[in-house]
Amino acid sequence: MIPAAAPAPPPQPHSPRDRALLWLVALGFFMQGLDGTIVNTALPMMAQALHESPLHMQMVVVAYALTMAVVIPASGWLADALGTKRVYLAAIALFTVGSLGCAISPSLGWLIAARVLQGVGGAMLLPVGRLAVLRVFPREKFLEAMSFVAIPGLIGPLIGPTLGGWLVQTLSWHWIFLINLPIGIIGIIATLLAMPNLRSPDPGHFDTSGFLMLAVAMVSTSLALDGMGSLALKHAIVVMLLILGLLMLTAYWLHALRAPAPLFPPRLFGIQSFRVGLLGNLFARIGSGAMPYMIPLLMQVGMGYSPAQAGMLLLPMALAGMSVKRIVTPIITRMGYRRVLLGNTMLLGALIASFALTTGQPLWLRIIQLALFGAVNSLQFTAMNTVALKDLDAGAAASGNSLFSMVQMLGMSLGVTVAAGLLTALADWMDISAHAGGAQSLPAFQFALVIIGVITIASAFIFWQIQDEPARDGDHEHAAGAGSGGQ
Repeated sequence: MIPAAAPAPPPQPHSPRDRALLWLVALGFFMQGLDGTIVNTALPMMAQALHESPLHMQMVVVAYALTMAVVIPASGWLADALGTKRVYLAAIALFTVGSLGCAISPSLGWLIAARVLQGVGGAMLLPVGRLAVLRVFPREKFLEAMSFVAIPGLIGPLIGPTLGGWLVQTLSWHWIFLINLPIGIIGIIATLLAMPNLRSPDPGHFDTSGFLMLAVAMVSTSLALDGMGSLALKHAIVVMLLILGLLMLTAYWLHALRAPAPLFPPRLFGIQSFRVGLLGNLFARIGSGAMPYMIPLLMQVGMGYSPAQAGMLLLPMALAGMSVKRIVTPIITRMGYRRVLLGNTMLLGALIASFALTTGQPLWLRIIQLALFGAVNSLQFTAMNTVALKDLDAGAAASGNSLFSMVQMLGMSLGVTVAAGLLTALADWMDISAHAGGAQSLPAFQFALVIIGVITIASAFIFWQIQDEPARDGDHEHAAGAGSGGQ
């Protein structure tokens, strides 16, 4: 038997300041990864405290992810123009102030506004941190350095749901945000001491027009999809928002075709693997993005679990997701991207739909189901990330990675929006009260999970377009630290 390869040793920085930079960027990865998952388990208790329905709390999650999707494209240019130290300091400060604002919010509206502020800071933490590491460490050390700082980004989502459930049940929901304050203060001090203020002598022209068009397109489309749910918008307003979103997306495409330096050059879509990977990420992530929101709600609202119990049950899912990453490359090398993504996406959709059958299951079977979902979901993320970025050349890497990160966050936002919209629509159709819980609310969850599973299975056919080829040795270097979701 061939022994497993030993993990790569941590990088040996050139100076204590460089070592401090790695820990600082790792702290940013941890903050963003933790906050992306810690809220989900707390939503029912937050809803109770704010006198809202648990089924109408999705904007707490959507506002954060959508804001990140909007701001990410501007983060690299801001760092080039203003310097990495200034932008990173602003990112941690905004994230920390936003966390305080969330903790003291007296209503859902104030909480959503504070989450937007958090999202602005979170959107700049990862890209600017990656940029600083890229510029400080030589190319031969970059992959090791990124592997080092990415580990906390995996630990954050691992402990987030469990920590969130424990804090909510032991203290109060406010502590899932207050916990960020000491971390943020440490980060601000460390940024002042360790982050170099690296700037580009010529940051170039920022495509403000294109940025605004894309921002309006993303926000209006998301509001339209959520308009039938918690926002309860009139049909005419929903239609107008959808038309505005499509109009702005079309306007951006026409703008990008003639602009000398567009935000995302159209030539990116001439790269077949990037095009397929990007669209596959967007639609497959609707299912993957919905589940971290749906599962804690199902367990607490539909099945009567406490926040701490729901958080603990999500731990096998996170552990299995981390464990499977070691075998992704051998699987893709043996089977090729096309077969892996076709089969795995269909399996992922079937597993999502299987959660409709959770009632009456013994605990051991539920744990196996959650662990299997975590493993399949992790394989999906890693394969999609790699296939999207593997063929980008040096000239397309920066804009391609930025667009890919934006689509990742947009997919997660759409996943929560679609899930919440389905729950609201099904509850109305079945005449279930928005504040109902237990067995009365279960049918809405079950039908929504089946529909989301079918959407995920249908997205598999996007990956049919991939040229069937095995993984190359350097493919995963393109995907190291890719995206903002930490997956």
